Amino acid sequence: MHCLVQEYTSPDDPDTLGPEGMEKFCEDIGVEPENVVMLVLAWKMSARQMGFFSQQEWLRGLSDLQCDSICKVQSKLDYLRSLLNDHVTFKSIYRYAYDFARSFVPLTLLCPCCQDKDQRSMDIETAKAMLQLLLGKHWALFGQFNNFLEHSKYKVINKDQWCNILEFSRTIVNDLSNYDVDGACEL
Repeated sequence: MHCLVQEYTSPDDPDTLGPEGMEKFCEDIGVEPENVVMLVLAWKMSARQMGFFSQQEWLRGLSDLQCDSICKVQSKLDYLRSLLNDHVTFKSIYRYAYDFARSFVPLTLLCPCCQDKDQRSMDIETAKAMLQLLLGKHWALFGQFNNFLEHSKYKVINKDQWCNILEFSRTIVNDLSNYDVDGACEL
């Protein structure tokens, strides 16, 4: 596993798999970087920053998965995808995704007045992309909800709102007949 990590790190930073290493890794395992299975893998590794794996995160995750080669990682992809089907595990991955995605600062926010290393919320564009990744294919109302976000005044999503979106997606029926405007589920 240690040799495997060296294949994807640079000589300048041999302890970190950065965006270029991630792209090569994704290419080698046959998965697009924006595939939800990469988020599940990051969750398994307890990665703290989107687009980067520390050597410690890499070794922990691949040890847990019992993978010491690209072929073994490829053989675990279906298993990693299946974790999304478990209600409790999905909730854990969904909550993890919030903090993980918050670590990503889009180029549009790279002005000095907007930079905040302790960012407490996720920008709306990143939130929409993560929601599409996690809920887009499985929530019948996702298109309508995404349209709501597109036309809303929101620039960021906080963690409570993020968690409420999942709860909303799980409890409100497609015709909205059980939606209570005055209920606790607000955005």
